[in-house]
Amino acid sequence: MGERYQVKVDVFEGPLDLLLHLINRYEIDIYDIPVAEITEQYMAYIRTMQHLELNIASEYLVMAATLLAIKSQMLLPNQELDAEDEYSEEEDPREELMRRLIEYRKYKEAAGQLKEREKEANRIYTRPPANLEQYVSGEVHLQNHGDVSLFDMIGALQKLFQRKKWEQPLETRIHKQDIPIQDRMVQIMEQVRKTEGGIYFSSLFPYPDRSHIVVTFIALLELMKKKKIICEQENHFSDIVIYQMEDEEWN
Repeated sequence: MGERYQVKVDVFEGPLDLLLHLINRYEIDIYDIPVAEITEQYMAYIRTMQHLELNIASEYLVMAATLLAIKSQMLLPNQELDAEDEYSEEEDPREELMRRLIEYRKYKEAAGQLKEREKEANRIYTRPPANLEQYVSGEVHLQNHGDVSLFDMIGALQKLFQRKKWEQPLETRIHKQDIPIQDRMVQIMEQVRKTEGGIYFSSLFPYPDRSHIVVTFIALLELMKKKKIICEQENHFSDIVIYQMEDEEWN
């Protein structure tokens, strides 16, 4: 597959974003985080990204180590204080993570409000054309006009792996040729056009071949980037549906 495909998502800017995504998805109380559960879900996303050979920033791995360390601390039995020792309440190992998440959420919400104000201002005042260049060192800035994020797509693929019991190592075919990403994009667009009401994300992964899975996933990201398709999800755990963008022609 050559160099790993690097993905940068405007909506998600690091491991704290992924944690907030999981907290919202599973309706977790940010003030009482179940560390074992959130660690399991976080590691599942990391493993899926590795499965797809996506380039994972080191900060995601640092957060994974932090979660595992907190989980280990939570499993340790409480040490009883000696009666003669000065009383001091032991700090909750989750305290620092909770503080960071609350602070991050606060700034993210503020950034969202500022973005909305910017949109309102853009309707009133004119300005020179903005620089829309989004490619730096092979990174892809993914913007989807639907309600599905990159993490939702990775989660859907993770769910697909579990449902079809595709465990490593995936099937490797001796006599095969890798499908070029551009060709897979054309195939996907043909499927989308032929199916009224959109196609299900899971239908694009009929068999457990690593090359096919990775190429298909990257082809979907490219089509989203080029605004050829839109991905929508009725609720958090339903299958993702892919539609063709209106008034868009394949080129």
